[in-house]
Amino acid sequence: MNPTALTCFKLTLDAHVAHLVLDRPDALNTMGPVFWRELDQVLDQLHDGSEARALVISSTGRHFSAGMALEVFGSAIQMDDASAEGRAAIFDLLQRLQATFSKLESLRIPVIAAIQGGCVGGAVDLVTAACVRYATQDAFFCIQEINIGMVADVGTLQRLPKLVPLGVVKELAYTGRRMPAARAREVGLVNEVFDSPEACLEAALACAREIAAKPPVAIWGTKQVIRYARDHAVDDALRQMGWVQGAIWSNAHVREAVTAMQEKRDGVFPPLARLRAFGD
Repeated sequence: MNPTALTCFKLTLDAHVAHLVLDRPDALNTMGPVFWRELDQVLDQLHDGSEARALVISSTGRHFSAGMALEVFGSAIQMDDASAEGRAAIFDLLQRLQATFSKLESLRIPVIAAIQGGCVGGAVDLVTAACVRYATQDAFFCIQEINIGMVADVGTLQRLPKLVPLGVVKELAYTGRRMPAARAREVGLVNEVFDSPEACLEAALACAREIAAKPPVAIWGTKQVIRYARDHAVDDALRQMGWVQGAIWSNAHVREAVTAMQEKRDGVFPPLARLRAFGD
């Protein structure tokens, strides 16, 4: 996708770090149909490419995102609950939305979210699919769906219990309360809290640059193993660890990493292979 064609985002790539910015501050960076389409396409582009080694997602304006745009519940997407066929279509629609945020987890590179202001509803779904979360002091998190008479359905209730204590999840999901950044840091939802959006973003970019300096295939393997271990028993995860390590081990990468540390320089490593469809 041509970055200049995006309407909901700005996408840049610098020194192997991709930076995706939610860029509709006047609309509180809400998530309408175009948002979903563009995000899906951008993530496919980054996944298939070989230049980016880490992705930072940040935002503009007062709030990170107010979540799903109101038009999604109106004329933009008709939710037919009057028939079995219509309700079945709701299931299929939700699978599409879920799959978009799941691409953040399956992306071949780590994802870091820099969050300022409100992170509401669908935005919580988004950031819980990231690898690392940084926030500003004024940031807050809200499972807004319960406040508008529905169940959060695009990943929050599945991923948040993997990140924070279950009782905290239930409290937020049942009440729709706002969790401030300090409490989010306390329970482990965010890694660090910063005084300003600028400091928050710089920390996210610095982390991404540090990741980008590592062997990309080792980062790929690490992300694969962590995700698998989260959802499987220890014995299964250890077995998978052996398969991954056996598949990607490189004596040359280890020698280069050790030599670079000794010589106090950045290592030089090959990128991940570009992915191509069979029809290309």
